[in-house]
Amino acid sequence: MSYLKQISDKELKEGIEHFIQEAKGKYVPSVTLDTVIFGFHDNKLKVLLLRFAQTAHFILPGGYLSKDEDLDMAALRVLRERTGLDNIFLEQFYTSGKKNRTSNSIVSQLMKDLLGNLPADHWFNQRFVSVCYYALVDDTKVNPKPEPFFTEFKWFDIEAIPVLLYDHNLIVEKALKRLQTDLDTKLVGSKLMRDSFTMNELQKLYEAVFQHPFVRTNFQRKMLSLGILERLEKQYTGKSHKAPYLYRFTKDPLED
Repeated sequence: MSYLKQISDKELKEGIEHFIQEAKGKYVPSVTLDTVIFGFHDNKLKVLLLRFAQTAHFILPGGYLSKDEDLDMAALRVLRERTGLDNIFLEQFYTSGKKNRTSNSIVSQLMKDLLGNLPADHWFNQRFVSVCYYALVDDTKVNPKPEPFFTEFKWFDIEAIPVLLYDHNLIVEKALKRLQTDLDTKLVGSKLMRDSFTMNELQKLYEAVFQHPFVRTNFQRKMLSLGILERLEKQYTGKSHKAPYLYRFTKDPLED
């Protein structure tokens, strides 16, 4: 569940130089967007990360806000560029604004090695505030697009997130807490499940997000009491024991 590409120092330098020149006057100064992209696979909650070129370090997918874009439209564009997907569930959950959040010797040194010293007042050297979103996607449909800054796109289990650049570990922690809240209050789990599923599969999703087990009978009682699930035919497996029922969401819980 990863994508790899090779890139030379020359290609990276040319890509960064082209971006800096193209970005001049195009983007809103000092504003970035970072996205925590969640997927659910093999009963595990996953997060998509990008490895910064010529380093061993990963970061969250992100981008810049164009002067002619609304924030939400910019976030959707960033997600489309990173995943190849449209019509993604997206929720803004945090603004990261600590004064030294982008100070990082690894990236700074890499940029210096490639480009030399940029002027202190260059827009790329300014302080950035990040508007943070989380997204829920079908990880099997994600099709990362090559670009000069990143050489690997990889899904990580939520329990195995490596040390990330900048303050991105903190952003992931806050995204998970918000997802836990929204799973209960907005029932966003519908965005991570197949069209039909067993109650056990739905419980596995909740356990992956909340990171602790639930009592089966209590969980089933609670979910059925919400009035958002329709029971379908049994899931016939060809085995002699009683097969579980399949369920589906009767409506999108987010479209009230």
